[in-house]
Amino acid sequence: MAYWLLKTEPENYSYFDLERDGSTIWDGVNNSLALKHLRTMLIGDLALIYHTGKERQLIGIAEIISQPYIDPALNDSKRVVVDVRAVQRVQQPVTLGQIKQDEKFTDFDLLRLPRLSVVPVSQVYWQRLIDMTNGTD
Repeated sequence: MAYWLLKTEPENYSYFDLERDGSTIWDGVNNSLALKHLRTMLIGDLALIYHTGKERQLIGIAEIISQPYIDPALNDSKRVVVDVRAVQRVQQPVTLGQIKQDEKFTDFDLLRLPRLSVVPVSQVYWQRLIDMTNGTD
């Protein structure tokens, strides 16, 4: 199983929208590195949902429920999507500021490549972030 961080603008589609819908197509990704990450996702992988914009915080956990496939809304074989489903809202959102202040995240792509919308998360970083969302730093 792999771990990911998926960014979304909450005014366009928030984690709460995902909870309401149950599942959705994760689309709108056009950066080549982010698309490369999408292509490697497998069913059962987990993703932290991160609200961008004014919020800048981890808000929920989702599961990848499909293999990557060509975006049905576009006529471009390079643009892929995956289906995701809501798993749970985190107990305590973790802000970008909190992540930046934690010296354990110095090599985290969320900080190194801040414009990347699909970020791989190592098992070590995943566990640290989950601990932070549970309030067990």
